[in-house]
Amino acid sequence: MDIRSFLDQKVIQYNQHSFIELDPVSVPHRFSKPQDIEIAGFFAATLAWGQRKTIINKCLELMAMMDNSPHDFVLNHSESELKPFLDFKHRTFNDMDALYFIDFFSWYYQKHDSLENAFTIGWTPEMDIVEKLLTNFHDYFFNLPHAPNRTRKHVATPKRNSACKRLNMFLRWMVRQDGNGVDFGIWKTIKPYQLICPCDLHVDRVARKLGLITRKQTDWQTAKELTSKLREFDPQDPVKYDFALFGLGIEEKF
Repeated sequence: MDIRSFLDQKVIQYNQHSFIELDPVSVPHRFSKPQDIEIAGFFAATLAWGQRKTIINKCLELMAMMDNSPHDFVLNHSESELKPFLDFKHRTFNDMDALYFIDFFSWYYQKHDSLENAFTIGWTPEMDIVEKLLTNFHDYFFNLPHAPNRTRKHVATPKRNSACKRLNMFLRWMVRQDGNGVDFGIWKTIKPYQLICPCDLHVDRVARKLGLITRKQTDWQTAKELTSKLREFDPQDPVKYDFALFGLGIEEKF
């Protein structure tokens, strides 16, 4: 069996509703309102490092602090309702970071109905536009005058040659729509063919074993190299293979 056929089978195996429960994508799946999905998804993607069970629990802790209605909370919270966030911490993401995220969302959603606008600054139909979009998003996200310097490390940018794994995962959730129910597909401007594959430890390891990555380091160029190979298998939806590579890495220890 060739690599494409093998990965196609694994996409079918893992791109299923059963994938949701044990994955951080389960956090935004608790909501139906698009803005709640966006905010919960952004937090879940940002906190997605470490054990998946811990990630999900910490995200649910955050959602509870927002009365499990994140869009309404960021728009209408009082100062006293921010106090519980002073005790929040997940790895190096702390209270200052959480409060800035809330502050940005509060400012942003007073002006916009969807977070998609922030991710499509400078969008064009060309294939390799996501690098520009993520760079522009990072600059925009930290445009508020009191943005803490320490928080910048939690929102990656290709400008620092980061692989931007968490942001690429978030974009996959928001953009892809294949009817299987894992990804939401609520954004329509960015197209699936433009997405870059999230390159975490599991995906990176499996992709190297399959000869899909040749670069020694894991950075933005590596994520682009992997995506370029995946586009040979499916030019219109290369990032669907994230399910196969991640599933092989975490479920089958490939």
